[in-house]
Amino acid sequence: MGSLEGARQMFSKDLYATKLSHAVIEEIGENYAKCSMKLTEDHKNAYGGIMGGAIYTLADFAFAVASNYEKEQATVSLVGTATFMSTTKGSELFAEARLIKDGRSNAFYDVQVTDDLGKNIAQISFTGAHVPWKN
Repeated sequence: MGSLEGARQMFSKDLYATKLSHAVIEEIGENYAKCSMKLTEDHKNAYGGIMGGAIYTLADFAFAVASNYEKEQATVSLVGTATFMSTTKGSELFAEARLIKDGRSNAFYDVQVTDDLGKNIAQISFTGAHVPWKN
């Protein structure tokens, strides 16, 4: 298994997640990733809550890391289904992506999003397609 720094270096090119949304890779494992996002005013919607898109971005980033780091082929998302369960009063979100099933051409991941207060914020299921790496 590769290093956390190696994963961070590889995915630093994902500028939307890392630069604009401030997502950070916290942990990696086999078919697993945990990412975080410190919440700022930039993540809020017009009503003062956290934008669903910010939550989804964090989950999508965790899925990307879990399904692509140190893999022989890339996995891209085909379908992402989000269930938003709660708003957060916390200052940080965490997304944990776990492989459910890896098939010949598709992979299935669940991503649980929680906040720093221990509240369940969202559950997002991803169906990914395996594709050849292209540089």
